[in-house]
Amino acid sequence: MTTPSSGSGGDDHSPEHRPDDDQQVGPGDAGADRAAGQRFVLHKPGGEPVKTGRNLPVAIASGCLLGALVFFSIFPWPALFTIITSAGVLIGMRELNRAFASKGMDVAVVPLAAGGVAMQVAAYFGGPEWLLGATALTAIAALVWRLRGGADGFVADTSASMFTLVYLPFLLGTWLLLIAHPEDGQQRLVTFIVVTISSDIGGYFAGILLGRHKMAPVISPNKTWEGFGGSVLGCALAGALCVVLMLDGPWWVGVVLGLAVVLAATVGDLIESLFKRDLGIKDMGRFMPGHGGLMDRLDSLLIAGPVVWIVLSLLL
Repeated sequence: MTTPSSGSGGDDHSPEHRPDDDQQVGPGDAGADRAAGQRFVLHKPGGEPVKTGRNLPVAIASGCLLGALVFFSIFPWPALFTIITSAGVLIGMRELNRAFASKGMDVAVVPLAAGGVAMQVAAYFGGPEWLLGATALTAIAALVWRLRGGADGFVADTSASMFTLVYLPFLLGTWLLLIAHPEDGQQRLVTFIVVTISSDIGGYFAGILLGRHKMAPVISPNKTWEGFGGSVLGCALAGALCVVLMLDGPWWVGVVLGLAVVLAATVGDLIESLFKRDLGIKDMGRFMPGHGGLMDRLDSLLIAGPVVWIVLSLLL
């Protein structure tokens, strides 16, 4: 379900430029490679080594394992996917809580965790109306929970809680809306995952091999327009193929879906980058070897989920 990098154009795994990012490791520098902990080195067409900032084989392997877990949970019994997203809510909330705590903000973990899991069940069995209702009740519970802390820090704490509520369990709930579609829900979820991953893959390799022009240097210094172009190409192609082959829809719907997803995925990646920069952290956690925290890998998928649901609901 995940790839070596999210978004378009190279790795933005750190909130700031690291000194060793400029060090070039040649093909023969095996010792230096091992010292840096990077056993796999990509090279640009001209022979210049590419620093990926992570152990690429481990990153790919852990991503494939997580993808396989999702895949084999949705086809025997789609309702099992509520367990996957509920686990994602709890793990992601732990990471977000630790991130906010580094700035002295206190997230209402108990009501958000309970309500977040309930939102997943509500989305699958009750649809958009139940998801909206569960979200509203969880928001109220989180606000009431914070009353006991008094006025000091109330705005900061409740703002962090509301951000967590919308950014994690609510957006994750849209994945359940996809799979709950009565006719082809499983195929819609797979389409969403495949198209979003295609954006990541196209952007990653186009960015590290061809990237020259910075896209948003203030927010994400390693994102390039060349990487964005690779994301557009990968998304449009994957969208057309998935819609035609899995959803029995016209190819142009797949292209529209792909373009919508690449914009959502890129924005999601930039949002996560800015979030970590503001809090001064490098990774949200260490849940996935080679990837960082779970929230580090969900960035583009979280924003793309509701976009895919809206596009497919309107056009198919």
